[in-house]
Amino acid sequence: MCNRSIAIITARGGSKRIPKKNIKEFCGKPIMAYSIEAALASNLFDEVMVSTDSQEIAEIAKAYGAKVPFMRSEETSNDYAGTADVLLEVLEKYRELGRQFTYMCCIYPTAPFITSEKLISAMSILKEKKAIEVMPVVPFSYPPQRCFVIDEDMTMRYKYEKYILSRSQDLEKYYHDAGQFYIYDATKFEELKGKIYSGICPIIVSELEVQDIDNLSDWKIAEMKYQLMINNS
Repeated sequence: MCNRSIAIITARGGSKRIPKKNIKEFCGKPIMAYSIEAALASNLFDEVMVSTDSQEIAEIAKAYGAKVPFMRSEETSNDYAGTADVLLEVLEKYRELGRQFTYMCCIYPTAPFITSEKLISAMSILKEKKAIEVMPVVPFSYPPQRCFVIDEDMTMRYKYEKYILSRSQDLEKYYHDAGQFYIYDATKFEELKGKIYSGICPIIVSELEVQDIDNLSDWKIAEMKYQLMINNS
Protein backbone atom coordinates (compact mmCIF):
# COMPACT_ATOMS: atom_id res chain seq x y z
CA MET A 1 0.00 0.00 0.00
CA CYS A 2 1.40 3.38 -0.95
CA ASN A 3 1.55 6.16 1.62
CA ARG A 4 -1.83 7.73 1.13
CA SER A 5 -3.34 10.28 3.52
CA ILE A 6 -6.88 11.28 4.43
CA ALA A 7 -8.27 14.26 6.33
CA ILE A 8 -11.55 13.56 8.10
CA ILE A 9 -13.61 16.52 9.33
CA THR A 10 -16.15 15.32 11.88
CA ALA A 11 -19.26 17.47 11.55
CA ARG A 12 -22.36 15.99 13.09
CA GLY A 13 -25.63 17.92 12.79
CA GLY A 14 -27.98 18.76 15.64
CA SER A 15 -25.86 20.91 17.96
CA LYS A 16 -27.98 21.83 20.98
CA ARG A 17 -26.08 24.66 22.70
CA ILE A 18 -25.31 26.58 19.48
CA PRO A 19 -27.83 25.73 16.73
CA LYS A 20 -26.13 24.62 13.49
CA LYS A 21 -22.78 25.24 15.18
CA ASN A 22 -20.66 23.49 12.54
CA ILE A 23 -21.91 25.74 9.73
CA LYS A 24 -22.66 28.94 11.64
CA GLU A 25 -21.00 32.01 10.11
CA PHE A 26 -17.65 32.82 11.69
CA CYS A 27 -15.90 35.99 10.50
CA GLY A 28 -17.65 35.86 7.15
CA LYS A 29 -18.03 32.19 6.28
CA PRO A 30 -19.22 28.89 7.77
CA ILE A 31 -16.86 27.91 10.56
CA MET A 32 -16.35 24.44 9.04
CA ALA A 33 -14.90 26.09 5.93
CA TYR A 34 -11.70 26.99 7.79
CA SER A 35 -10.96 23.33 8.53
CA ILE A 36 -11.64 22.29 4.94
CA GLU A 37 -9.57 25.09 3.44
CA ALA A 38 -6.58 24.43 5.71
CA ALA A 39 -6.61 20.73 4.83
CA LEU A 40 -6.81 21.42 1.10
CA ALA A 41 -4.16 24.16 1.20
CA SER A 42 -1.69 21.86 2.97
CA ASN A 43 -1.55 19.53 -0.08
CA LEU A 44 -0.94 16.69 2.38
CA PHE A 45 -4.04 14.66 1.71
CA ASP A 46 -5.24 12.44 -1.10
CA GLU A 47 -8.75 12.84 0.27
CA VAL A 48 -10.36 15.63 2.31
CA MET A 49 -13.77 14.44 3.45
CA VAL A 50 -16.50 15.40 5.89
CA SER A 51 -18.23 12.78 8.02
CA THR A 52 -21.74 14.01 8.74
CA ASP A 53 -25.33 12.91 9.20
CA SER A 54 -26.69 16.22 7.86
CA GLN A 55 -27.50 16.86 4.20
CA GLU A 56 -27.17 20.60 4.79
CA ILE A 57 -23.68 20.20 6.21
CA ALA A 58 -22.79 17.84 3.36
CA GLU A 59 -23.79 20.40 0.73
CA ILE A 60 -21.79 23.18 2.37
CA ALA A 61 -18.81 20.84 2.75
CA LYS A 62 -18.86 20.05 -0.96
CA ALA A 63 -19.23 23.73 -1.83
CA TYR A 64 -15.90 24.39 -0.08
CA GLY A 65 -14.13 21.52 -1.81
CA ALA A 66 -14.49 18.56 0.56
CA LYS A 67 -15.92 15.20 -0.40
CA VAL A 68 -18.84 13.43 1.24
CA PRO A 69 -18.79 9.94 -0.32
CA PHE A 70 -21.19 8.52 2.26
CA MET A 71 -23.27 9.69 5.20
CA ARG A 72 -22.51 8.90 8.82
CA SER A 73 -24.43 5.97 10.29
CA GLU A 74 -27.05 6.28 13.03
CA GLU A 75 -24.71 4.43 15.41
CA THR A 76 -22.04 7.15 15.14
CA SER A 77 -24.47 10.07 15.01
CA ASN A 78 -25.88 9.83 18.53
CA ASP A 79 -24.70 11.69 21.63
CA TYR A 80 -22.81 8.65 22.94
CA ALA A 81 -20.57 7.91 19.96
CA GLY A 82 -16.98 9.09 20.39
CA THR A 83 -14.67 10.57 17.79
CA ALA A 84 -12.74 7.28 17.57
CA ASP A 85 -15.96 5.48 16.61
CA VAL A 86 -16.50 7.96 13.77
CA LEU A 87 -12.93 7.64 12.48
CA LEU A 88 -12.97 3.85 12.59
CA GLU A 89 -16.23 3.84 10.67
CA VAL A 90 -14.81 6.14 7.99
CA LEU A 91 -11.72 3.97 7.53
CA GLU A 92 -13.91 0.87 7.25
CA LYS A 93 -16.22 2.52 4.70
CA TYR A 94 -13.25 3.51 2.55
CA ARG A 95 -11.86 -0.01 2.82
CA GLU A 96 -15.17 -1.27 1.43
CA LEU A 97 -14.63 1.14 -1.47
CA GLY A 98 -11.20 -0.35 -2.05
CA ARG A 99 -9.18 2.48 -0.51
CA GLN A 100 -6.81 2.38 2.45
CA PHE A 101 -4.66 5.06 4.04
CA THR A 102 -1.30 5.18 5.81
CA TYR A 103 -1.92 8.51 7.54
CA MET A 104 -5.14 10.01 8.88
CA CYS A 105 -5.92 13.47 10.19
CA CYS A 106 -9.01 14.14 12.27
CA ILE A 107 -9.97 17.82 12.11
CA TYR A 108 -12.74 19.35 14.17
CA PRO A 109 -15.18 21.54 12.22
CA THR A 110 -15.13 24.34 14.82
CA ALA A 111 -11.39 25.03 14.78
CA PRO A 112 -10.78 28.17 12.72
CA PHE A 113 -7.28 28.57 14.16
CA ILE A 114 -6.02 25.61 12.13
CA THR A 115 -3.60 26.55 9.37
CA SER A 116 -2.05 24.54 6.57
CA GLU A 117 1.37 25.26 8.11
CA LYS A 118 0.37 23.60 11.39
CA LEU A 119 -0.89 20.54 9.54
CA ILE A 120 2.33 20.29 7.52
CA SER A 121 4.42 20.62 10.68
CA ALA A 122 2.38 17.93 12.44
CA MET A 123 2.73 15.50 9.56
CA SER A 124 6.48 16.08 9.44
CA ILE A 125 6.77 15.34 13.16
CA LEU A 126 4.64 12.18 12.82
CA LYS A 127 6.92 10.80 10.10
CA GLU A 128 10.20 11.96 11.61
CA LYS A 129 9.46 10.64 15.10
CA LYS A 130 7.55 7.59 13.84
CA ALA A 131 4.86 8.60 16.30
CA ILE A 132 1.38 7.16 16.57
CA GLU A 133 -0.23 10.59 16.97
CA VAL A 134 0.62 14.29 16.80
CA MET A 135 -1.67 16.92 18.29
CA PRO A 136 -1.66 20.64 19.16
CA VAL A 137 -1.47 21.42 22.87
CA VAL A 138 -1.45 24.64 24.88
CA PRO A 139 0.09 25.31 28.30
CA PHE A 140 -2.30 25.78 31.22
CA SER A 141 -2.50 29.52 31.85
CA TYR A 142 -2.06 29.00 35.61
CA PRO A 143 -0.11 26.15 37.25
CA PRO A 144 -2.56 23.34 38.12
CA GLN A 145 -0.28 22.43 41.06
CA ARG A 146 -1.50 25.59 42.81
CA CYS A 147 -5.20 24.77 42.43
CA PHE A 148 -7.84 24.92 45.17
CA VAL A 149 -10.66 22.52 45.97
CA ILE A 150 -13.88 23.42 47.80
CA ASP A 151 -15.10 21.04 50.49
CA GLU A 152 -18.70 20.22 51.38
CA ASP A 153 -18.71 22.89 54.11
CA MET A 154 -17.77 25.44 51.40
CA THR A 155 -14.31 26.06 52.79
CA MET A 156 -11.44 26.11 50.37
CA ARG A 157 -8.01 24.51 50.59
CA TYR A 158 -4.99 23.88 48.41
CA LYS A 159 -5.24 20.56 46.59
CA TYR A 160 -1.47 20.07 46.78
CA GLU A 161 -0.07 21.59 49.98
CA LYS A 162 3.55 20.90 49.04
CA TYR A 163 3.32 23.55 46.32
CA ILE A 164 1.92 26.36 48.51
CA LEU A 165 5.23 28.21 48.69
CA SER A 166 6.49 27.22 45.25
CA ARG A 167 7.08 29.93 42.69
CA SER A 168 5.03 29.49 39.54
CA GLN A 169 8.14 29.60 37.36
CA ASP A 170 9.67 26.72 39.32
CA LEU A 171 6.75 24.35 38.72
CA GLU A 172 6.66 21.83 35.91
CA LYS A 173 4.66 23.13 32.94
CA TYR A 174 1.49 21.21 32.14
CA TYR A 175 -0.36 21.18 28.81
CA HIS A 176 -3.86 20.37 27.59
CA ASP A 177 -5.42 19.39 24.29
CA ALA A 178 -6.06 22.41 22.05
CA GLY A 179 -9.09 20.62 20.57
CA GLN A 180 -8.25 21.29 16.92
CA PHE A 181 -6.80 18.32 15.03
CA TYR A 182 -4.99 15.01 15.44
CA ILE A 183 -2.73 13.32 12.89
CA TYR A 184 -2.34 9.55 13.18
CA ASP A 185 -0.55 6.55 11.85
CA ALA A 186 -3.78 5.07 10.52
CA THR A 187 -2.72 1.43 10.83
CA LYS A 188 -1.76 1.81 14.48
CA PHE A 189 -4.93 3.81 15.17
CA GLU A 190 -7.03 0.90 13.91
CA GLU A 191 -4.95 -1.69 15.76
CA LEU A 192 -5.46 0.24 19.01
CA LYS A 193 -9.13 1.03 18.25
CA GLY A 194 -8.33 4.71 18.77
CA LYS A 195 -7.22 4.15 22.39
CA ILE A 196 -3.83 5.86 22.21
CA TYR A 197 -2.04 6.58 25.47
CA SER A 198 1.59 6.75 24.33
CA GLY A 199 3.59 7.55 21.22
CA ILE A 200 2.04 11.02 21.10
CA CYS A 201 4.06 14.06 20.02
CA PRO A 202 2.98 17.69 20.57
CA ILE A 203 2.77 20.88 18.62
CA ILE A 204 2.72 23.69 21.18
CA VAL A 205 0.43 26.61 20.31
CA SER A 206 -0.34 29.85 22.13
CA GLU A 207 -3.52 30.73 24.01
CA LEU A 208 -4.24 33.30 21.30
CA GLU A 209 -4.83 30.42 18.90
CA VAL A 210 -7.02 28.27 21.14
CA GLN A 211 -10.64 28.68 22.22
CA ASP A 212 -13.27 26.17 23.30
CA ILE A 213 -16.55 27.13 21.67
CA ASP A 214 -19.41 25.84 23.81
CA ASN A 215 -21.71 28.89 23.89
CA LEU A 216 -22.24 32.22 22.15
CA SER A 217 -19.88 34.06 24.50
CA ASP A 218 -17.13 31.61 23.55
CA TRP A 219 -18.01 32.22 19.91
CA LYS A 220 -17.50 35.96 20.22
CA ILE A 221 -14.19 35.49 22.04
CA ALA A 222 -13.04 33.08 19.33
CA GLU A 223 -13.83 35.63 16.62
CA MET A 224 -11.82 38.29 18.45
CA LYS A 225 -8.87 35.93 18.91
CA TYR A 226 -9.05 34.92 15.26
CA GLN A 227 -8.90 38.54 14.13
CA LEU A 228 -5.89 39.12 16.40
CA MET A 229 -4.17 36.05 14.99
CA ILE A 230 -4.75 37.23 11.42
CA ASN A 231 -3.58 40.75 12.22
CA ASN A 232 -0.41 39.42 13.85
CA SER A 233 0.44 36.99 11.06
